[in-house]
Amino acid sequence: MTRIALLILVLLAGPLAAQDLTLPSGARQLSDRVSPLDSYDLPTGPFADGSLPVRHVEGQVERITWRVQSGSSTTLQLLAPLREQIIAQGYEVLFECEARNCGGFDFRFGTEVVPTPDMYVSIQDYRFLAATRGDEVLSLLVSRNPPSGYVQMIRVTPVGVAAPPPLVIEETVNATDGLLSELAQNGHVILDDLHFRTGEITLGDGPFASLDLIAGYLADNPGTRLALVGHTDDTGALDANISVSTGRAQAVRTRLIEAHGVAADRLEARGIGYLAPLTSNATAEGRDLNRRVEAVLLVN
Repeated sequence: MTRIALLILVLLAGPLAAQDLTLPSGARQLSDRVSPLDSYDLPTGPFADGSLPVRHVEGQVERITWRVQSGSSTTLQLLAPLREQIIAQGYEVLFECEARNCGGFDFRFGTEVVPTPDMYVSIQDYRFLAATRGDEVLSLLVSRNPPSGYVQMIRVTPVGVAAPPPLVIEETVNATDGLLSELAQNGHVILDDLHFRTGEITLGDGPFASLDLIAGYLADNPGTRLALVGHTDDTGALDANISVSTGRAQAVRTRLIEAHGVAADRLEARGIGYLAPLTSNATAEGRDLNRRVEAVLLVN
């Protein structure tokens, strides 16, 4: 079965350029901020006795976040492969903790977190890791808001320090087992790698691995049809949201038909606006999660 890279980062000492970063299907980069000269307080222990111990560092600061399809994976399952690889590349783990042992709420709001909606941190479900490689420091923050996982990386290279070797982080997962097993088990799955322009119904250029997998699944299961269901957040009137969500579902249907050769009679497209949210619309990250297209099994 084909294995694809879920998350590949190539971070060079200089500012990141598009060719330095490869994000395969299943992961979506949410932010990429590089400051040539900035500071960062790296947590070196849990929040205790009213304070958070930190190591103040200055230099070029890289702040990058991603959203990944986590499915039923725990935060430890998301973090562990990343930890193993940075250790293999010469990093030494300075400090690591999970939500409660970190200090819960106090640690979460005592350390630097990229603002929402580019990073989401559940107070009761996150993990943090601080590591060093010579004078270079790096932190990883991982959390979940099922079905999505969030990863934040902050790396600081001091001014005047020789350029470090490239950092490559790669986590491989069996994408077919992930998306298609969830579809088979639950009867529906979020096509989390799709993207649309804000307020528009036009589907991005892709390619989108989820659509490859769906097309292959339909080819292997001739007695199956799918409904593509669009969802929105609760911004605006219901009628307008139903129109947008329907248009997005139809755009996905059209892409599957025209680019992937799926027969039109095996796909339906519907939109239900904000009537079936995954989570609360009270926060920016919640609204972002609620904007989605799902594939729903229709067995003949």
